[in-house]
Amino acid sequence: MKDLTEGPIPGHLVAMAVPIAIGMVFQTLYYLVDLYFVAQLGDAALAGLGTAGNVQFLVMAITQILGVGTMALIAQASGRKDRDDANLIFNQSLVLAGLCAAVTLVGGYALSGWYMGTLGADAATVRAGTTYLYFFLPGLALQFAMISMGSALRGTGIVNPTIVVQVATVVLNAILSPIMIAGWGTGRPLGVAGAGISTTISVAVGVLMMMYYFVGLERYVVFDVTRIRPRLAAWKRILAIGLPPGGEFALIFVYMGVVYWAIRGFGPEAQAGFGVGSRVMQAIFLPAMAIAFATAPVAGQNVGARRPDRVRETFRTAVMTLSGIMLGLTLLCQWRPDILIAFFSDDPGVVEVGAEYLRITSWNFVGTGIVFTCSGMFQALGNTVPSLLASASRLVTFAIPAVWLSGQPWFELRHLWLTSVVTVALQAAAAWWMLSMELRAKLAYETEAVPVASD
Repeated sequence: MKDLTEGPIPGHLVAMAVPIAIGMVFQTLYYLVDLYFVAQLGDAALAGLGTAGNVQFLVMAITQILGVGTMALIAQASGRKDRDDANLIFNQSLVLAGLCAAVTLVGGYALSGWYMGTLGADAATVRAGTTYLYFFLPGLALQFAMISMGSALRGTGIVNPTIVVQVATVVLNAILSPIMIAGWGTGRPLGVAGAGISTTISVAVGVLMMMYYFVGLERYVVFDVTRIRPRLAAWKRILAIGLPPGGEFALIFVYMGVVYWAIRGFGPEAQAGFGVGSRVMQAIFLPAMAIAFATAPVAGQNVGARRPDRVRETFRTAVMTLSGIMLGLTLLCQWRPDILIAFFSDDPGVVEVGAEYLRITSWNFVGTGIVFTCSGMFQALGNTVPSLLASASRLVTFAIPAVWLSGQPWFELRHLWLTSVVTVALQAAAAWWMLSMELRAKLAYETEAVPVASD
């Protein structure tokens, strides 16, 4: 365990954020590598991959329930120096991971065809997306074990083992993707099915590597068969913190679904352009997201240690750092967004849609950074409901206008992107306001008298 309750806050944030960012960069390469090779198969395959890949947000919603609840509770237990509670939460998290994996497989195979049929722009897009999902789902199911183990380590202030595993699996995926998708060396290209297969194999290897680390090297949180009997009280604690962040990712899934539905009339070209643009945006967000991910355990341990001054300092440092990063990314996307899109597709229509999407939505990057920071702080405080409410407010303010706009004869894609900018600004304002109230409520003990220990 790494004690985050002492020492400079900026140093702790940077020390955790740098390896987290490296890991997230490599994790994103999973999808960018697949995106690059699938793009060579045509617009329908690219649109199918993007639409099917949106399912990842739904699965991420469930992994967030598990991961955020596990991380926050273990971070607070570590701050209290309560190893027994940390181990109870870790082992119960693994039990929940197994249940979530089973639900993902059963639900995924049952609903894949219906999902793609609802959102796909044409038959070829539906066929490509369904094929990808069939082979991608086992990898998604295995993510739960990875999230459970990685979140436990992050709660104790340790991130390097998770990063090493992420880098290794991405390298493996980068090797397998051209072989599976394009048939390099085998002469048997599998197309979009190969993209799903390569990712699933890579995730499976990553799970085995994490298990090896916990069995052979980890000493603070460990596998314990005496703690794997279901404990409903522990599940309730994990779910109480994890469900709202999971709901946030579910709302992202709905948001993306609304966009794909609203623009389906513009054809596979538009869906492909939006798919590439949104993936590129996720990739360039990684430095900011790394700061937000580091904010939660740093603030969480200090909440557990009853250090309100350090909790507030964590928020101030994180929000200023994130805002600076996001401002730089905004300038990048205002300059030449077409370069970022053209790397994945040489179709002029796809590039035009993706570039316009980045140029307009980049105006909400600073607001998004504030949302990320507030989300991490809510996790640390153990009350993630306000963050969910802020996200829900954005969905309402976006979805209703989007549905209305899509039915108007003068509707253009830029109208949708401009609506998104406004709704993110409203979400950021709501999140900041609710966090201010939560900090006052949860850190009220800073005004209490601190008892003096007797000899």
